[in-house]
Amino acid sequence: MEVTKKNFKEVLKKLPSILNGASFIAIDGEFTGLHHEVRPSPYDTPEERYDKLRKGSMDFLLMQFGMCVFKYEKQKSRYVVHPFNFYVFPHPVSNKKPDHRFLCQSSSIDFLTSFNFDFNKVFRDGIPYLTHAEKESMKEHVREKHVVFEQQAMNSEQSPGFISPMAKKPVEIPAEQKDFIDAVCKKVDDFVNNSEEATLKLEPCTGFQRKLTFQSVKARHASGLMLTTKAGENKGDRYIEVAKATDEDKKNMLKKKLESDLDDVEDAAGFSKVIDLISSTGKPVIGHNIMLDVMHVLHQFSCQLPETLSEFKELVSCVFPKLLDTKVMAGTQPFKDQIPFTGLCELEKTLKCAPFTQPECVTAPGYPTYSSETDKSHEAGYDAFITGTCFATMANYLGTFLDPPRGRVTPTCNLIEPFHNKMSLFRVQDLPYINLTGPDLTPSRDHVFHITFPSEWRTHDIQNLFAPFSTVFINWIDNSSAFVSLNNRDESKLVMKNIEQGPEHRVQTYKDYRRSLHNATPEPSPMVHVVAQPSTSDTGVVTPSEAAPFRTPRGLKRTHDSSEVRGHDPEVAELTAAAAKKQKSMDPNAPVFVSRRSVSPVEVSSISPQPVKEADQQTIKSLEADKDSAGTEMKDGQKLFEEPTSW
Repeated sequence: MEVTKKNFKEVLKKLPSILNGASFIAIDGEFTGLHHEVRPSPYDTPEERYDKLRKGSMDFLLMQFGMCVFKYEKQKSRYVVHPFNFYVFPHPVSNKKPDHRFLCQSSSIDFLTSFNFDFNKVFRDGIPYLTHAEKESMKEHVREKHVVFEQQAMNSEQSPGFISPMAKKPVEIPAEQKDFIDAVCKKVDDFVNNSEEATLKLEPCTGFQRKLTFQSVKARHASGLMLTTKAGENKGDRYIEVAKATDEDKKNMLKKKLESDLDDVEDAAGFSKVIDLISSTGKPVIGHNIMLDVMHVLHQFSCQLPETLSEFKELVSCVFPKLLDTKVMAGTQPFKDQIPFTGLCELEKTLKCAPFTQPECVTAPGYPTYSSETDKSHEAGYDAFITGTCFATMANYLGTFLDPPRGRVTPTCNLIEPFHNKMSLFRVQDLPYINLTGPDLTPSRDHVFHITFPSEWRTHDIQNLFAPFSTVFINWIDNSSAFVSLNNRDESKLVMKNIEQGPEHRVQTYKDYRRSLHNATPEPSPMVHVVAQPSTSDTGVVTPSEAAPFRTPRGLKRTHDSSEVRGHDPEVAELTAAAAKKQKSMDPNAPVFVSRRSVSPVEVSSISPQPVKEADQQTIKSLEADKDSAGTEMKDGQKLFEEPTSW
């Protein structure tokens, strides 16, 4: 369903019941651009990548928000889908602030145009929005202005339609405006003498003419009249309405005007209410490569993004307590060996084939039909639909590892738990995700070297320098620096001993490069889990000043317990119950994504046995010891949620 400002209020009334009955919610966004000035690097730390996106991507605009609400019908063993395409645009509230500015990236606009994106619908009919801070600021401004209006109206000095500067003399009427003012005053005099008419609508005029009208009418009729400025039918037209009013009438009219102005601010909050509704349900939110979508949603519709990654994690947990990224799932065992490419289009095609089985998904009556057979790529609602079906397909595939196999796995099942609150780090060589509710991985980068050189150097110059070693991968930082990684990691210790240093270039290990950035603070040992904190060194040590807690903006700080879940959905009740299962702390030496002990992975015949490391043997023994009553078994080297050895 396409939603613009024309039908938004009608749709908003239906959303609470639809969202509260959901099994899960899939989302997607379309933007005016992706990256500005700051270039992501394949060797960014999670903190660096977040900082780059915050500084280099938030000036673009999320202009289409796709949402598909999936509800499972147990009797018919199918999902009923409610798809939405929200067109959003930051329209100014009348002539008031905020007046947003945003960037456009020509490649992104050209890309969307090739898929017939309707930009007119965005700019003309896009749903307005305000952050929580903007809404409260505007409401406070309306209340303050109302106090001034009330004082002036009751003192018969001015009208609430216009506030002239205090302590200024009346404006002298120019000769060319005298005929206009005389005609207006005559109309008002006739109106006052006519006992049958209660209001008089004057012709639209300029701001200066309205100022002269207020001044002249109040001079002739010190009391008994109420003058207000109103917007005309045509955009930009404004006129004055004159009404006969006693002091009591003026109070009532001012009260109604205050309520009307506050309602206008609520209307201006617009699409932000949709995000608040999604957040209040505590339902699982599914996306594909979701980090940029989440950052834009929070930045545009909730509050300004915090400066540090740890504060950002806390903010995301407040707004979206359960996030799932299908790109993270697709790049992790048991899916990794079955899914060669994790882009959304390629993922959808792969999941149509064995060993996967797509669940039945039908569109709710009155909504446009989406299916994998009708390609509408890069329409946000369609991409959200494909994301949701991919998630349901992969979730159900996990059920085939149980004994007996389970045909459907819910988003609340502990088989899904290892994937919760992990967002894909796109194009980072060895960091697959950011962990929103726990420590981030710190991989070994001993095979990576930082090199500085003259700006005249080209790729072949760097390759010649590293010619004694195996194939190298070069990632340019700027015109005079780059990262160089060895394909053969075993040669890493030989580089600094044998590399040719020169007066015009300098080669250093990645570890030394990081130390130089952080005032020679030692790096953590390879693959140690370090809890992300604001402004920390690479050791993860936090000073008292750095450890100050992030204060969530008012209106966002809330817990998501069972009291917030409306309706009777047992899946979501299980997910958000007050006594819900908490995340298990992870042993730094344990494999990533090891499922709960209550779920014992079983034999995967399509994967040949691999040698088992000592740490893996301990994990397998622990899992086998806690086998459930179904008696599931697992061969050596075969386990669910096993991360690949390299990314």
